[in-house]
Amino acid sequence: MTRQELINLIHERQSFLCVGLDVDKNKMPEHLRNEPDGVFLFNKAIIDATIDYTVAYKPNLAFYEAMGIEGLVQLKKTMDYLHSLEKPAFTIADAKRGDIGNTSQQYAKAFLDPNGDFDFDALTIAPYMGADSVQPFTVYEGKWVILLALTSNKGAFDFQFLPVESDKHLFEKVLETSQQWGTADNMMYVVGATKADMLTQVRAIVPDSFLLVPGVGAQGGSLEEVCKYGLTRDCGLLVNSSRGIIYASNGLDFAERAAAEAHKLQQQMALYLKK
Repeated sequence: MTRQELINLIHERQSFLCVGLDVDKNKMPEHLRNEPDGVFLFNKAIIDATIDYTVAYKPNLAFYEAMGIEGLVQLKKTMDYLHSLEKPAFTIADAKRGDIGNTSQQYAKAFLDPNGDFDFDALTIAPYMGADSVQPFTVYEGKWVILLALTSNKGAFDFQFLPVESDKHLFEKVLETSQQWGTADNMMYVVGATKADMLTQVRAIVPDSFLLVPGVGAQGGSLEEVCKYGLTRDCGLLVNSSRGIIYASNGLDFAERAAAEAHKLQQQMALYLKK
């Protein structure tokens, strides 16, 4: 999905919501836990219920890898289903990869290759190892790299805020340096919603780039604050909610409740887009 296609989809659905498909079997509705394709059936129901209110889906690979081979089978079935829909959605593999060049090439092939098993639109990348660990992910046309820049977790303060120059933190240096590796047409950045007040500094460096913003909802991030500091003329945001949507209920009404939560966020987003 190109940048313009993503922007068009955002305006069509009046939403910049990303639904995180972080499937934990222990939190799934009980009637699906022992089903052979329970994880896929759960994802399918969530997708069907929320597709009109969201523009993106983001499976976190850890939840699928923890299930072994079967987890990857469920992920493939989920991606096959998303690719089969008439209603498009931007897909993100939340894998946080990043290694030496030849290893990164294999990670890129695994998740971004159009002829591969998954064919995601985007992949989250840890930029710590520098240019040669990131550039192999930028060679697939129409695909995106999403670099970790400023995260929501407590440990973010261990490194990301370290001063590297008289007036810069490490996360700002990452934003600046990475501009040499890609463009606003193929590179996004992760900025946690709980760091919304820092978005002014982020936007000073990457004014046109899309930001993937986790942390709204269960983690306490404010959609209002994120929009206040991060929204651009082209929207420029994908705001993720995982637990607050997919686990809104663990009963038979789980899909309906997920739809209600997604719709609630979409309506708020529509107001910010109109402003």
